[in-house]
Amino acid sequence: MKKDTVYLTMLLDYYGDLLTDKQREYFDLHYNQDYTLAEIGEMNGISRQGVWEIVRRAEAAMRDIDARTGLVSRMRERREAVRTISETLTPLLGSEDAEAAAAARRALDALKVLDT
Repeated sequence: MKKDTVYLTMLLDYYGDLLTDKQREYFDLHYNQDYTLAEIGEMNGISRQGVWEIVRRAEAAMRDIDARTGLVSRMRERREAVRTISETLTPLLGSEDAEAAAAARRALDALKVLDT
């Protein structure tokens, strides 16, 4: 579930401006600020079910947009590739071969730039 929450907050970062103000607000309150649906409903004078429908529609809209554009999916794939390469290069930093250690250090520094 945690991994899905991270994905959903990434969707909001990328596509939140395409939502209605209410969708963006409720989605943010629920996933980023950890309010329950009931708490959001109380704050806004609507039912828990009403909040759920707004959040669900926002999620569906952003998933649809990402399915069409692939921006968040590609970002996740890129970060995973960077993490894998980094894990492969890190042991080389302690290599007795100074040239290999220096090359690994340069490559890791370049990966840091890509992972931002």
